[in-house]
Amino acid sequence: MVSADSINFHNATAKDILSLEKIRATLQRMEESIVFRLIERAQFAHNQRMYQKGEFPELEEKEKWTGTWLGWNLKEVEASHANFRPDEYPFTPQDSMPSPILKPVDYPELLHPHHVNVSNTVLQFYTEDIVPRITARKDRVCASTDLRVETTDSMDPALFATSRHSVQSIDAFTLVRYVSNLGMFVSESKFRDDPAAFVPHIQSGNREALANLITKPAVEEMLLKRVAQKAEIYGQNLDGDMAKDDDLRKIQSQEVIRLYKQFIIPLTKEVEIDYLLERFVQRLIQAKWSQHRTDRRFL
Repeated sequence: MVSADSINFHNATAKDILSLEKIRATLQRMEESIVFRLIERAQFAHNQRMYQKGEFPELEEKEKWTGTWLGWNLKEVEASHANFRPDEYPFTPQDSMPSPILKPVDYPELLHPHHVNVSNTVLQFYTEDIVPRITARKDRVCASTDLRVETTDSMDPALFATSRHSVQSIDAFTLVRYVSNLGMFVSESKFRDDPAAFVPHIQSGNREALANLITKPAVEEMLLKRVAQKAEIYGQNLDGDMAKDDDLRKIQSQEVIRLYKQFIIPLTKEVEIDYLLERFVQRLIQAKWSQHRTDRRFL
């Protein structure tokens, strides 16, 4: 059951944001959202051409856009969000985004300056791995304009419906990216609790030792069991006999488990380790710059 004490970053205190208990409650609350978004995308055909460059000459002719159809849709959505001071890295290159209309929110500065950004990794995994797998359904029998059927017609409404839902369901991977980015707060919290355990391995760049420090097997096992239960329950087709008609499920629970086990958990650890290593480098740079300024005063 999700704790009521998950983090609201808009009014949370620094103590709350770095609370491992509250971070885990926040991550747990996101699990349902990820499962539901994947279910939505799984109801539609893959329509691979939406993810390939050059498949829609209309975009280049009218919008001067040479990327993918999904990329253009994302750009339009993220440009709208950018006007309202976004708090996440966009999937679209930052230089294509407008400046916010509203003033930035004054969040507590808890993380050290860093360049950790997994947006491209997340988007690539979504388009090249997850979408092809969850749309590989056997129940392709349906009526004339079936949104679950592949189409090559640029004017086919099924294609645009799939595109719309693909952009909407990428919210799942916006959440995946958010989950991974929360790893930086996790590693910051763990570092502050016991810096002596981390510093030697950070200084030596020992990623394996850092991975051992941040890995909690019992927590991961509980996470996978919980996600499996949610995917099993939410992925049911209540019109069928689930004991016999496993192919009629909205999504196969093992795909959600695989997503967490092979991608989300490893990526989050990678983010945690990258942040810890960069945190140390940034501190060295700041210290050297501070010393440089001090030395110049005595020249």
